[in-house]
Amino acid sequence: MKSINYTLLGDESIAKDFGKKGTSTDLTIYDRKESDVVKTWTIPTGFPEKIQPLFQAINMGEYVIFYVTKLDKFTGEQIVALDVLKKTHGLLCHSYEVDRSKLLTMIKGTVVEQYKLVELENLKKEVDALQPVTKDGKTKISIDHCFDVKGVGTVILGKVTQGKTKTYDNLKLLPKGSDVIIKSIQMHDDPVDEAISPARVGLSVKGITPDDVQRGDLLCVPDSVQISQEITIDYLQNKFFKGELGENQMFLVNIGLQIRPAKIISLKPMKLSLGKPAVFEKDDVCVILKPESQTIRIVGSGTIIQ
Repeated sequence: MKSINYTLLGDESIAKDFGKKGTSTDLTIYDRKESDVVKTWTIPTGFPEKIQPLFQAINMGEYVIFYVTKLDKFTGEQIVALDVLKKTHGLLCHSYEVDRSKLLTMIKGTVVEQYKLVELENLKKEVDALQPVTKDGKTKISIDHCFDVKGVGTVILGKVTQGKTKTYDNLKLLPKGSDVIIKSIQMHDDPVDEAISPARVGLSVKGITPDDVQRGDLLCVPDSVQISQEITIDYLQNKFFKGELGENQMFLVNIGLQIRPAKIISLKPMKLSLGKPAVFEKDDVCVILKPESQTIRIVGSGTIIQ
């Protein structure tokens, strides 16, 4: 069974045209199965109140659908988020009320400028034309939800971001380090024996409880990723953020679906001490956030050097 995952930004009212509403927290997921393809759409419903769900939702999709119905600071924040996360594959659509020339000015010089601009009536056709994007390698599953199901036990919802997973696989929950056995796998509520990247899966697991799991944790093959409480990034400040950075200042950082408090240890190079170890690979994007800011909440970003 093949999979395609989309991030839906801007106006979420069109989500019902794509799939059926499923899991809903600060991230809301719609899905639909067509023949042998399972499609999911993730919406950051906790945004704009919080900035964190925006970055988590963007990291969950291979493609972005950006439906713009107004040009405000939150639209600008979404454009900056897509740019710093280097999400180059997407579709851009806007309502009749939006001035196209102003929108094109806003996205100029960003990755969103590369998106295909489509009319609303053609959006579903363009979405359906997008093809699955697989990533080979050692198994890596990024977790976005975890809960207990009566009679089943611990259930994990997440995405196979790399490789594949099979029933009875033995994996590690990182950064905690617990051993996990995959008891069963579901895709779109159908049981399967194997799920291949970029499948969205529901996993019944043994070896952990929901209290052991945080959003952003990984299930993976041991020694396939790095774990550290200190990282160095190739930092570039967001041109719209006008604040001054200094050593010992506290921020939040986003790496994949992980959110961590972080303190600046040094500015050149930009070295951060995290409140809790994070899981990453070299060249993953780390974004520095200031959620309490009344203006722009995206401070800057960089790829992880070490």
